[in-house]
Amino acid sequence: MLALSGCASLLVSTPPPLDTFELSAPAVDGRDGQSRRQILIAEPSALKALDGERIVIKPAPGSIQFLKGAQWSDRLPRIVQARLAETFQRAGGFIGIGKPGEGLAIDYQVIVEIRSFEIRVGGGERSDVDLFVRLLNDRNGQVRASRVFTAGVPVSGAGNDAYVAALDAAFGQAAAEIVKWTESLI
Repeated sequence: MLALSGCASLLVSTPPPLDTFELSAPAVDGRDGQSRRQILIAEPSALKALDGERIVIKPAPGSIQFLKGAQWSDRLPRIVQARLAETFQRAGGFIGIGKPGEGLAIDYQVIVEIRSFEIRVGGGERSDVDLFVRLLNDRNGQVRASRVFTAGVPVSGAGNDAYVAALDAAFGQAAAEIVKWTESLI
């Protein structure tokens, strides 16, 4: 019996490792001078399909699949939060940018809902990033402003690298616009 169970374990093959991807933080020309305001970048919310490590492909409206052989390096909301915070830091428009638990005396929160973060296939492959952002005054709990940021970039090339490059470029466009919009408001 032991010999048979040992042979059975030899027949089980391990799946090939997944390609693992990250997003980058774009460089943004910030405003002249630094505001004394401190900004908290909250972890974005997202539906379950987007709240994980799998990369979403949309072959048709109302249908989703996941990019074969690929994954994000962490849950997508955590990556978006980290890279958005980095984008704000690179712009240099605020004295303090942080995430929850970093001990800042927060003036405003940037609250993001990831509505889409996918590759649309069929009729031309294209990335689609749709982020709903609210700017919350942390001192009085009132929403200062809200806006939807949408970006899309055609997929250039083939394979997982090309798909993720298009998503990264679209996220970079949206992140830069979020920083400029926030700087214009506070």
